[in-house]
Amino acid sequence: MTNVKAAGPRPIDVALLASVFVIAACGLLYELSAGALASYLLGDSVLQFSTIIGTYLFAMGIGSWLSRYFEDQLPAHFLRVELMVALVGGALPAVLFLANAYAPGAFRLLLYGMVLLVGALVGLEIPLVMRILKRNASLKDLVSQVLTFDYLGALAVSLAFPILLVPKLGLVRTGLLFGFMNAAVAVWALLLFRNELRHLRAHAWACVSVMLALAGGTWGADHLTRLADEHFYQDRIVLSSATAYQRIVVTQGRQGARLYLNGNLQFAQSDEYRYHEALVHPAMAAHGAPRKVAVLGGGDGMAVRELLKYPGVEAVTLVELDPAMTGLFKDNAMMRALNRDALRDPRVKIVNTDAFQWLQQDGDIFDVIIVDFPDPTNFAIGKLFTNSFYALLDKRLAASGYAVVQTTSPLIARQSFWTVVQTVESVGLRATPYHVHVPSFGEWGFVLASHRPWREPADLPPGMRFLTGPTLRLMFDFPLDMARVPTEVNRLSNQVLVNTYEREWGKVEH
Repeated sequence: MTNVKAAGPRPIDVALLASVFVIAACGLLYELSAGALASYLLGDSVLQFSTIIGTYLFAMGIGSWLSRYFEDQLPAHFLRVELMVALVGGALPAVLFLANAYAPGAFRLLLYGMVLLVGALVGLEIPLVMRILKRNASLKDLVSQVLTFDYLGALAVSLAFPILLVPKLGLVRTGLLFGFMNAAVAVWALLLFRNELRHLRAHAWACVSVMLALAGGTWGADHLTRLADEHFYQDRIVLSSATAYQRIVVTQGRQGARLYLNGNLQFAQSDEYRYHEALVHPAMAAHGAPRKVAVLGGGDGMAVRELLKYPGVEAVTLVELDPAMTGLFKDNAMMRALNRDALRDPRVKIVNTDAFQWLQQDGDIFDVIIVDFPDPTNFAIGKLFTNSFYALLDKRLAASGYAVVQTTSPLIARQSFWTVVQTVESVGLRATPYHVHVPSFGEWGFVLASHRPWREPADLPPGMRFLTGPTLRLMFDFPLDMARVPTEVNRLSNQVLVNTYEREWGKVEH
């Protein structure tokens, strides 16, 4: 009996397996884009990514189930599905940016509607490929080959998305690029199966039309993003950048420059001096002779600017996660003017790393530590307001030192504010809360943390635009509507502050 050697894989099968790699990469990219946009614009990244991933996987299950009804002309169905994924998935970031600017009330509905549609289409892709490949492969080999290429594609894009794609191209261009890749798979299918396809010319025109639409979107991506941004932010956009960590937007209007991170206002040039003088000077002036100071967060350099008003300061360590932030405020002429070149001062050392991890390392002890993080809108930031974080902070604070924490609004988010006070006290530090009115934000709060009582300073450094001795004294008085209320300790294991903050500010925003 003669043994017949099994035929090797056909070129068409190799091409289809390569397509699986591209399909998987594109599918995950659309999922990550939706999750990133939701966390940028809706806050609470853990909740947004969790619900987006769940919805997407559910939709993929629907698509896989629907694939059973596709029987004849499988290559034609596969080609059409690829073109639809290319259009809907590729346009997803652009459409959602426009919706957020022009129809914010419909944003959630459109977000989850597009995720469901893209997920269902992606769920159709792999079953169709497997059934086409089944013509020349055993089920065992078929499943292992398809899943191998599927997982490799997902791995590639999961690494490239935060490291390369979003920082270099931005979300809109990244979506359109991967739409092109899906459309290229459709063109590939057109060439591979041209002898099997009915209405070949119609399919060819569909491929050309989708490619032209995506090309037009790519050509107008900057204009589209600028249009959406300017409608959303009202003032003229002078800088817009998507980094691996956040979206940075700087606007310029009648009241000067404004900085937004993920759509949330961080400072307004017209009154930022009130915020930063209140953040820095109660601790610095009360200390008496601070020499070594750390700033956690505050990548804009405004807090550092205030610190450098003390001639006795010998070293400032700025710990900021996002190098794009410190780079912007160190190199951009407009931003340098705002912080008076504080980040170029030879006494300032910039460390681009996670503040939680930085505190865990053995290092210097500081006379004053300024903690200037954004509000706890999600669990990633919420960990920086936990008792675990403040215990680490205490280890890097001199026995006679002061730390100060920006602590949201004690008027709008009263329970959130006092949760931070309670959490600081839970690690053995003395908490001294105070507040100030900043027109751009309203009533805003801070907490001094120390082992010795806070004493009102005898004087303040020259150059103040807001603070005086009598003004400083008044900031430590809390009226009845901002007085202390019972709260829990914010721990890593519960993160109660994030939920409390979302509930309190949600009443204002909605």
